[in-house]
Amino acid sequence: MADTQLERRQFFGLLASTAALSTAALGSMGCQAVSAQPPAAVPPADEWDRVRAEFSLAPDYVHLAGFLLASHPRPVREAIERHRRALDNNPALYVEARFMDSRPVLEPAAEYFGVKAEELALTDSTTMGLAILYSGLPLAPGDEVLTTTHDHYVTHESLRLATLRAGASLRKVALYERGAEATPTGMTAAIEQAIAPQTRVVAITWVHSGTGVRTPVRAIADVVASANARRAPEQRILLCVDGVHGLGIEDVTLPELGCDFFAAGTHKWLFGPRGTGILWGKAEHWPRLRPIIPHFGEAAFGAWMKGQPPPPTTADMMTPGGFHSFEHRWALGEAFRFHLAIGKRKVQERIHELNRQCKEGLARMKHVQLHTPRGDEASSGIITFEVAGLKPEQIVHRLVEKKIVASSTPYATSYGRLAPGLLNNPAEIERALAEVQALAKS
Repeated sequence: MADTQLERRQFFGLLASTAALSTAALGSMGCQAVSAQPPAAVPPADEWDRVRAEFSLAPDYVHLAGFLLASHPRPVREAIERHRRALDNNPALYVEARFMDSRPVLEPAAEYFGVKAEELALTDSTTMGLAILYSGLPLAPGDEVLTTTHDHYVTHESLRLATLRAGASLRKVALYERGAEATPTGMTAAIEQAIAPQTRVVAITWVHSGTGVRTPVRAIADVVASANARRAPEQRILLCVDGVHGLGIEDVTLPELGCDFFAAGTHKWLFGPRGTGILWGKAEHWPRLRPIIPHFGEAAFGAWMKGQPPPPTTADMMTPGGFHSFEHRWALGEAFRFHLAIGKRKVQERIHELNRQCKEGLARMKHVQLHTPRGDEASSGIITFEVAGLKPEQIVHRLVEKKIVASSTPYATSYGRLAPGLLNNPAEIERALAEVQALAKS
């Protein structure tokens, strides 16, 4: 214990040239009360208007693009403010007291995901999580990474850079021709047929932000497991998932999902602090990764202090070091608690119910072409569509004039996009549908 405390104080001494001060000193400096974490007060899960009241969203708009960047619920806002005040009052003392203790964040996250806290790394976004994951993979010349044509730029670019550095190859396959016609069986078969002897990684996205299609991750995991059963350990495939648009919607744990690694920003559907994210991996797979950003934790930093090589990679060592927006990172646990208090099952049912209402309404319009499957089995919280005679950016502009906040998909083939979420209600969906219907008269 003494060595650990010494390493931590030497660490801060090297970084900030300040004297190491004990956590106990916080009380004498008036920081004790500020650092306490009161339990999140969450309204009853069936009173959705009270859930909505926890947010400071402009009430005269219908917010159907909330998945881009979250509004913070009251417990998250208050936690950010507590940490901000403490950092402003006495930054050296407060950061030293909390810097190496991620348990207040990791423990509620682990409960939400159904995993162990030590299997989780903290990141700043989906982009950061995917980049450090794919750059850390032990790829070699001759290895292949298999992904899909539907994935986002961040996945494609992270994989391009990772395979380029390793001398490995990257191959993209289509899971469906038209999003509205995508099926779990068809998507699973496409991956199964595409796996080759040289495939070492299958990189997919849980919910495609370009079409709203939800991929059957569990079924694909079973296909990968079947392929791995016939392979030597060093040739086994890792299934890696960009999970950002399923996280905060779908009632599933990561072991149930079945993937090997899972990266997601937590500042979208989960309502986490802006600039936060997670990266999860099965415990047995973390030692295979190579960190690309130095970690400031005790294991890696302590080894360096002693002139020793770093230990095998752990999830903690994949949390990038450096100083972050700590008031946001340390408030992340409140977002997980907020969702857990409402109930994951209730959240899923509510969001799917609103999305069904919206899709059915759009499907009845002759001037609208829906690109997202109407059934729940292959969709989640994102709906993409076209309006005859209008470009996607025109759809967004016309709707925002009516105070309906929509978005367009950032892909070569772009569509209009609505994303009914936990902060909407059926009346708002009808209001949005009425304005889409009115676009036929444009």
